[in-house]
Amino acid sequence: AGLAGCARCGRVWPAAQVTCQRCGAHLVPPDRRGLQAVWAWWLAGLICYIPANVFPMMSTQTFAGLAGNSEATILGGVAELMHYGSYDIAIIVFVASIIVPMGKFIAIAWLATVAGRPATVEQAHTRLKIYEVVEFIGRWSMIDVFVVAILSALVQLGFVASIHPGPAAVSFALSVAFTMLSAQSFDARLIWRGLPLRSKTD
Repeated sequence: AGLAGCARCGRVWPAAQVTCQRCGAHLVPPDRRGLQAVWAWWLAGLICYIPANVFPMMSTQTFAGLAGNSEATILGGVAELMHYGSYDIAIIVFVASIIVPMGKFIAIAWLATVAGRPATVEQAHTRLKIYEVVEFIGRWSMIDVFVVAILSALVQLGFVASIHPGPAAVSFALSVAFTMLSAQSFDARLIWRGLPLRSKTD
């Protein structure tokens, strides 16, 4: 239609317009080449997600190590919570730490693959809903890091017991940050780029 939408405020301008007169943002037409940033952040998040599940998320020291030290990975912590009967908390941690990140990786990769390709209106709406879900659940992805940070701040009983974040906490936080940047780098206008133009009789 010879129009370009502002990515910041949504105002539509002629394609030849360079700057949005409403918010002053630079008008950039939707381009699949912008998906390179999406894939770059996505790959960085995936690389950080591997050590986040391999290394311990939290280490516990009792009586200055005399009673032993324990380290727990994400899955190890879920198994331990289930062992002690805390099934509800185990399910929350499992969903927030395993299901949600894997779902985000799959959803972002799928959106980046089909973006800008031919689609019906129904398919475009499906893509938009998946994109909105990815944007919504991004704020809940740090629950593991929050739990470790709170426990590390509260459980510092000196000689008796202390809890410290493990190396997986940093990797998990980086993975979440990178996937959020990947989702934010995705140009949602590409969802509608592949729709066929309607005729005037439609």
